Amino acid sequence: MADVFTTRVLHVSSGSAERVVDLTRDCEAFLREAAAGRDGLLNIFVPHATAGLAVIETGAGSDDDLLAALHTLLPADDRWQHRHGSPGHGRDHVLPAIVPPHATLPVLGGRLELGTWQSVCLVDTNKDNANRQVRLSFLG
Repeated sequence: MADVFTTRVLHVSSGSAERVVDLTRDCEAFLREAAAGRDGLLNIFVPHATAGLAVIETGAGSDDDLLAALHTLLPADDRWQHRHGSPGHGRDHVLPAIVPPHATLPVLGGRLELGTWQSVCLVDTNKDNANRQVRLSFLG
């Protein structure tokens, strides 16, 4: 089964600010080894209650726009029932309902099948936890 299913955990430091972290190169590097030219599926999972994954354009402002939209939808204020951590932290626990903690993407010929401007990104609004894990799994 090792040649059919392979998994690896990335350790990502997202820092002490809200961030969109581009994981595309990490995914591609994993697939070069795990897929070895085969077709299949890449599953990406973030085992955290306060982070998610997005397939979005980066570098042209869309990542900042996403964070701004999340501020509008999920303001960092005192309205949240979940109140431990920094002020407004309760919104971080709602984030995965809007930006899911998983994605499954096609792999063709060992390469991630993304559109021209698409990137795989970790979305982390939790300033209290700078260390994240991201599990990459290839099923071929």
